[in-house]
Amino acid sequence: MEFDSHVWRLLTVTTSLVNALTPGLDGGRPVTVPEGPALREVVAEAVRTDDYRRHPSRAEATAMADLARRVRPVFVSTEQEDLPAAAALVNALIEQTAPRPRLDGPEQGPFRLHFHGPDDSFERGWAAGIAAGLALAIGSDLAGRLGVCTAPDCDRVFVDSSRNAGRRFCSTRCQSRVKAAAHRARLRAHAP
Repeated sequence: MEFDSHVWRLLTVTTSLVNALTPGLDGGRPVTVPEGPALREVVAEAVRTDDYRRHPSRAEATAMADLARRVRPVFVSTEQEDLPAAAALVNALIEQTAPRPRLDGPEQGPFRLHFHGPDDSFERGWAAGIAAGLALAIGSDLAGRLGVCTAPDCDRVFVDSSRNAGRRFCSTRCQSRVKAAAHRARLRAHAP
């Protein structure tokens, strides 16, 4: 099973929002939540595609930052292989956002299943879609694909799209950092 393009898009947006809008560490560097215009720009960048450009209001961007804080524990629970906790968090989000499935596409098709909120507002639409995307991930054989970086001094999240489901790092930067540290440790161990 693979994530379809809409679910993949929702999960990609989710990881971008969580990584940019929740405090913690990114490869040893502190992550602080942006404020004001910077917050709006981060949210706009996270949801931007070639055919979708939306600049959220301050209230919309703040709502998305709140959503990111609520979603981060889903990745943490999944990384800890606590799928019941992850499912409970996603179920609560589904109840609050009421995602509605809808077939979207050109008049003649092909149609794609998309998820919309109970209204067309920016934050409710994205929150509903993100809740549905996480539900589809956790409710499938791809549940173990949501993770938290295992590199020291990093807690950024990711969705594993590798064939063997063996991803452990949020980025190649963290992967390289860990490999370089292991290499230096081996050299020190064999040094006279």
